[in-house]
Amino acid sequence: MHKGILFAGLMAGISPFTVTAAQAVEIEYWQYVFETRVNAMDQLIAAFEAANPDITVKQVTFPYADYQTRVVAANMARQGPDVLQLFYGWADQFIGGKVIQPLSPDAFPHAEIEADFFPIVSAMKRGDDYYGLPTAVRSLALFYNKNLMTAAGLDPNTPPTTLEELVTQAKAMTEVDGAGNMATAGMTLDMAGQDHQWWREVLVRQFGGAPYSEDGATVTYNDAAGAAALKFYTDLQLVEKIGQRGFMDEGQAAFRAGKAGFTIDGTFRLGSFRTIEDFEWGVTELPANAEGVRSNYASYFANAIGAGAQGEELEAAQKFLAYISSEEAMQIWLDVVGELPARRSAALTEANLANPVYAPFLKGLEYAHTTLFVDEAAQRQTTIDMANRILIEGQPVEDSVAAAAEAEQAILDRAKK
Repeated sequence: MHKGILFAGLMAGISPFTVTAAQAVEIEYWQYVFETRVNAMDQLIAAFEAANPDITVKQVTFPYADYQTRVVAANMARQGPDVLQLFYGWADQFIGGKVIQPLSPDAFPHAEIEADFFPIVSAMKRGDDYYGLPTAVRSLALFYNKNLMTAAGLDPNTPPTTLEELVTQAKAMTEVDGAGNMATAGMTLDMAGQDHQWWREVLVRQFGGAPYSEDGATVTYNDAAGAAALKFYTDLQLVEKIGQRGFMDEGQAAFRAGKAGFTIDGTFRLGSFRTIEDFEWGVTELPANAEGVRSNYASYFANAIGAGAQGEELEAAQKFLAYISSEEAMQIWLDVVGELPARRSAALTEANLANPVYAPFLKGLEYAHTTLFVDEAAQRQTTIDMANRILIEGQPVEDSVAAAAEAEQAILDRAKK
């Protein structure tokens, strides 16, 4: 939104010396616990309250595993937040459960949203209504440990550009101990992390397929392309032996510990990876296939207004949402969290495009796909189970893909009812 919308009335005749705590409107903002995100929101709240002395914002956080349940339970008890963060893939559940309300087109004109934000903002639109706006957007990239590359005789300034190079370089960095246990993974394997996105929206497409129909209502990866993509992924452990499911529990943990050469992760990981002191790391675009085909996955957490907000709390919530989706807020979020601004003008600056860390993610947005999840957690679990049936139980790839497609189609079909 333009500055007139963002700040109209924020300071209209109100002096910080005349507003008392009793007069101030208090609203609650909820999000899940992720240190850099909480820190960024603390800064945004402080800036917003300084400009709006008649409004106070209380940040409430919950562990990620409990977050959706706590939001839904609070909403049922009519004690839900005024503004809340949600993954775009939860939108149907939150809309259907009347957890969030549509944004007023007067406060948030659709034409401005569609002109200013990256197109993936449309994932928060249902019918004629938008239900939320992102502060930042995410894409995926390949993180690499420069120290491990050097130790393996690789050029740390030449990370892999193709899937074949990825495997070759990862093999060079893989180490096993005397008992045959993996000591250093050439690459992390973590379907519960971002690998499910890499397989679904990147590998399936690079092997010639598509994960879903254009409207997202039908699973289409139960074919030769889907099977080939899954075989490539599971072969990284079973054949190439460059990674191992469950190594150090999480892929990002293994990379942070300096025990993994490569890991695929999102922009949201930049804030925590910047605290690494034991080795130097870099970022590059996700590897292309042999024909040069690239793909990526783009996502975001949106901020929405709680269904229970009304009256002066609703007005305050609209002001707060406008601020945390402004260019100013997006720059703070980029600096603290590392996630890319959701507005084109804030993201596609010369400085960002020249930044060796941000540039690979920004390039990925140009060819990224956004999965139209109806139940992100359940759909992710079908992918985790699909890989585990092969890696743990030894099920044939084609059978596991077929079982996953059937299970996920049932999830999509339930959402239609």
